[in-house]
Amino acid sequence: MMPSALLVRTFVSLLLVIGLLGLFVWALRRGMLTTGPFASRSTIVVETAVALGEHRSLVVVAVEGRRLLLGLTVSSVSVLADLAPAKSGEGGS
Repeated sequence: MMPSALLVRTFVSLLLVIGLLGLFVWALRRGMLTTGPFASRSTIVVETAVALGEHRSLVVVAVEGRRLLLGLTVSSVSVLADLAPAKSGEGGS
């Protein structure tokens, strides 16, 4: 093979690898890789959030099979109650 043809082939291969890497990073950022080895290990779902005033709120979250009532302020997060599991027609999304 001619040295110039080898250089062009190497350059095209490099561009292909960089393009595939860019596509992979874009898909990760868009959340398109949510199954398989790229899926998150635990899921946290905010079921309900209620503002109580300036910078204060109550939030019901479901995490690892538990439902928690959290009190949120600017400087802290407090667990207020460990709630019963949601009934099948209730809660969340």
